Amino acid sequence: MLNYWILIGLLAVSTFLSRIIGLELMAGKEMNPTLRLYFSYVPIAIMTALIINQMLTTANGYPSVSLPVLLGCLAAAVTIKLSKMFLPSVIIGIVSGLLIRYFI
Repeated sequence: MLNYWILIGLLAVSTFLSRIIGLELMAGKEMNPTLRLYFSYVPIAIMTALIINQMLTTANGYPSVSLPVLLGCLAAAVTIKLSKMFLPSVIIGIVSGLLIRYFI
């Protein structure tokens, strides 16, 4: 168990240092438009990968889709499309996923 905490601590420190070094190197410099476009897609790509990883599960060795996660994502997507507000959409997605998981 202690090894996991050491690993988490080392990963946190390395992530923090890489972010600080990147900020210091890029501070005050104009970024190439192509590079700026690339970096604008990174957050959505990471979020998509995390959501797909949670949505696709294996049951008895076969791939399957987690219904609570899928419906929670759909509820959040509809909410963000209608309200244009991120935090309420995430909260509605989480609550709907939990309700589906525990009551259906």
